[in-house]
Amino acid sequence: MLACAALVLVGCGRMGDSSWNPMRWMGGSEQPQSLAPEGGYPTGTNDGRVPLAHVTGAKWDPMYEGRLLVVTGLGASKGWWDVALVTEVPMPPGRIRPDENGVLRLRLVGKPPLPDTFAAANPPNPASDTITTALTIPNAVLPSLREVVISGAGNAVTLRP
Repeated sequence: MLACAALVLVGCGRMGDSSWNPMRWMGGSEQPQSLAPEGGYPTGTNDGRVPLAHVTGAKWDPMYEGRLLVVTGLGASKGWWDVALVTEVPMPPGRIRPDENGVLRLRLVGKPPLPDTFAAANPPNPASDTITTALTIPNAVLPSLREVVISGAGNAVTLRP
């Protein structure tokens, strides 16, 4: 009889919506609606890096784990540093996935030189100031990847796997 009563009370409401549900009697809390952290995932815009002036090239290099996307660019002046490829859509660290159309959109970003320095005052020399960075695309992502779009401040380059 007691077991029957407990089953009836457990069935009250829709999976925890009712105050008659015994799962909520001892201070059971609501389940989170999303696994994303509060405030969302951190983005590349809050780390002080800005897009490089031009993306000059992109290529694929084979790797055992997948493919290595190697991108070259040119800053607006000499002395750019901390250059990286970041996704346009914020994603968890270490996870990359294309959108529903199979397009992975990346930005080539870096930190400019300090103002009022020699590097900031001089234009870049394409022969010596080209910047190269790379990003590993794992094998698990490659089947759903149709193209990669890498954008800078002045242009974008599209690459197909």
